[in-house]
Amino acid sequence: MDYQTISLQIKDSVATLTLNRPDKLNSFTGQMHAELRHALDHIEGDDQTRVLVITGAGRGFCAGQDLADPELSGMSKDEQVDLGSLVEKNYKPLVMRLQNLRVPTIAAVNGIAAGAGASLALACDLTIAKTSASFMLAFSKIGLIPDTGSTWFYPRRIGMARALGCAMLAEKLTATQAAQWGLIWEALDDDGFDIRIDELATQLANMPTKALVRTRQAMRTSGTQTLEDQLTTEGKFMSELGASQDYAEGVNAFMQKRPPQFTGK
Repeated sequence: MDYQTISLQIKDSVATLTLNRPDKLNSFTGQMHAELRHALDHIEGDDQTRVLVITGAGRGFCAGQDLADPELSGMSKDEQVDLGSLVEKNYKPLVMRLQNLRVPTIAAVNGIAAGAGASLALACDLTIAKTSASFMLAFSKIGLIPDTGSTWFYPRRIGMARALGCAMLAEKLTATQAAQWGLIWEALDDDGFDIRIDELATQLANMPTKALVRTRQAMRTSGTQTLEDQLTTEGKFMSELGASQDYAEGVNAFMQKRPPQFTGK
């Protein structure tokens, strides 16, 4: 597929998906959502891909929904856009796809992540940002609530008081503050950002992919399960992973005192 609003590069088992509307701070459109779905389909079906990195072109990561997109602006003045239907059509599937992707994911936040762009960053397993980047829930400025999972991600990561402050006041949160609060994994100096992202992606690509994905799933079920149920989930995943090639390789490498060569199988 000839992408117009994103780019996709796969090299050495690392897929790099770049939102590519730099003149619009990589804001979402209906076309971008369609292209993202196609790209994620490709990644899902490519056994050689072991990790996904999502970043933005230019000076921004993603400024959220493009309010000038035809899906929003193409109707007459007498017609109302059902924003909930757009959430169901585009944003909910995108977040859930990332949450259930068969490979670990990294959000490389290179600039402003606002609105749904902030949620996109938090939907990834690891969120790394430049110190010059920032996060902003701008929804209240136009009379809306945070969507794309922000009302789920923010309270769980930084607590209700801070989450409400971010959502109601719609103030920018620096990447440094976001890291200190626990909203993201790490804030890095701009100069070393690309090198660190490459190192981290390579590290994850060489790890046991199934174990990483099951770790994600187990961690995320813990918020809705009892301890007994969580222990059952852990046992189920341990049975599966104990029969994997990567587990056998990990044990053999440990016994032989050598680095393991994981394949994701």
